[in-house]
Amino acid sequence: MTPAADRHDPLLRPLRGARFWLALWLLAIGATVAASLLPPSELPPVRGNDKLAHLVGYALLMAMAVQILQRRAALVAASVFLALLGGGLELAQGAWTAQRQADPLDALANLLGVGLGASLALTRAATWLQRLLPA
Repeated sequence: MTPAADRHDPLLRPLRGARFWLALWLLAIGATVAASLLPPSELPPVRGNDKLAHLVGYALLMAMAVQILQRRAALVAASVFLALLGGGLELAQGAWTAQRQADPLDALANLLGVGLGASLALTRAATWLQRLLPA
């Protein structure tokens, strides 16, 4: 019988601590949801271009998925999920919060960020974490 540590989850890339990285990615998504719905007064101010922050944030979330998820179907699902999350959070800001408003340009920046992060899968950089921390 193979020890649990030696078993490989076919969904995840074969890298050391793959489930830790998956949990970290899910935590980052949770933090994004919380930061998107909290009143702005409870968050540190964002300096610079707000749209650039949306683009970079969602690009990083998707780039994390590319580093962690191995199967193409999982990456497509992650892309769709993050794109829907980015649009959904913008709608939720307008519908559920008093101090925020929905901004279609923020949703567009989120979507472009997902696309930018997903494009990493087409490069050698897609396996950077796996090469750094082989299983």
